Amino acid sequence: MKKQELIHLHGLLSEVRNKLNQKNSSPIDIPAYETQDTRPTSIHHSKEDHRKAVLTLCDGITTNLMEEKTEFIVSHAD
Repeated sequence: MKKQELIHLHGLLSEVRNKLNQKNSSPIDIPAYETQDTRPTSIHHSKEDHRKAVLTLCDGITTNLMEEKTEFIVSHAD
C-alpha cells in the first residue's frame, strides 16, 4: 500500500472512531494510539508510522465493538 493510501485510510479510521464516540456514551479509549504522535494530518511522518497507527486504530475500534453489550430482542409471533 502506498503512503498516500495509508494516510487516507488513517483519516477514515479516525473519522469512524469520532462517529462512534459521538454515538456511544463512553468514548473509545485506545491508549496505544494516544501515545503515538502520528495523526492523519501528520503527512511528514513515515509510511511505517502511519501503518502502525492504522493497525492500532483498527485493533482498538474492533476490540471496543466486540466488547459492546448488545441487547437481543426476541420477537414472538402471536
